Amino acid sequence: MSSDNLHAPRERLSKKTLSMHHAIVSLMEELEAADWYQQRADDCEDEELKAILLHNMEEEVEHAAMVLEWLRRNSEVFAKQLDLYLHKDGKVVDH
Repeated sequence: MSSDNLHAPRERLSKKTLSMHHAIVSLMEELEAADWYQQRADDCEDEELKAILLHNMEEEVEHAAMVLEWLRRNSEVFAKQLDLYLHKDGKVVDH
């Protein structure tokens, strides 16, 4: 459960902080699931199963993107950093 890794007592956290926590934990879980599906697909010898696993991976990436957009809309800090780095040409570190 996502509240298991809170670093402060739940009752002392704002609703916004708890919502951010839920979103961040969900993003981590979606990215982890995408990684697992990608690894399984790479290791799979059955082409039909591989296609299913890659489909599942793409859905997890979709979910991650949705959560990331929610974070952008609900956090000025995320919005600033995402605007700075996303959809830019050149080296990432040059921005």
